[in-house]
Amino acid sequence: MRSDGTLDDPNGPGRPADRSDDTPSNSRSAVLRGLIRRTRFWAPMNPRPGRTKLAVATGAACCLGLVGVSQAGFGAPERAAAPAPSAEVAERAEADVASRATARPSTAPSTAAPSATASPKATAKPKPTKTVRQIVPVAGLDRTQMNNAKKIVQAGKEMGVPRRALVIAVATAMQESTLLNYASGVLPESQSYPHQAIGWDHDSVGLFQQRPSSGWGTVEQLMDPEYATKAFLSALDEIPGWEDLPLSVAAQAVQISAFPDAYAQHEWRAGKVVAEILG
Repeated sequence: MRSDGTLDDPNGPGRPADRSDDTPSNSRSAVLRGLIRRTRFWAPMNPRPGRTKLAVATGAACCLGLVGVSQAGFGAPERAAAPAPSAEVAERAEADVASRATARPSTAPSTAAPSATASPKATAKPKPTKTVRQIVPVAGLDRTQMNNAKKIVQAGKEMGVPRRALVIAVATAMQESTLLNYASGVLPESQSYPHQAIGWDHDSVGLFQQRPSSGWGTVEQLMDPEYATKAFLSALDEIPGWEDLPLSVAAQAVQISAFPDAYAQHEWRAGKVVAEILG
């Protein structure tokens, strides 16, 4: 018997030789002591020796069983075996694998360098078109008169004469022909060339009413506004100091007209026309 009043069982689990393993366990000892104590209270007040031993042995066996169950509870629970996949689940898995294995087109932007031929060709910039300034008639002239004045100014520019010479030439043509290219009724030949009017002042023709009989040139030459202008300016250039002479004096020195003072009245108009043409 132990000091706490419990009967010793020589075949009980309290002896080291009767344990199923050699590893000490505090929890197992605690459970065993509790069961033994309970067994003591279950015994009758006046037990018989044989029945007492049987009760102790039965309690010890139960204790060992409970200890084994408690040890099994402390271990890691075994996972339940997964049920076998059904046929429908297997088919879905195979279809999913097949769909993932199928190559899909890439939506990522291409990083390949563009080929040399793909680059747009550099186009030459169009050259700006040169706008021609429209010369409008001024000083009471019509379009035909203004065009003839423009031919006089262009011919003088080709000769390189100063602006003053251009004004004298235009004023002289205003007085002699009103800036119209005249043919002569006396010279039927002159009418075969472009003209805008016909005069009867002897054999005088053209913008400056120059006479072929006076050595100014042929009828064909004098009917050409460019030639007639250059003939007048060449004669003006031969007059000494013409740049400082009054317009009427300079023009009369070339033309030898019966009305020498008539040229002066056209000076302001001629200046306005030349300014419009030269811009």
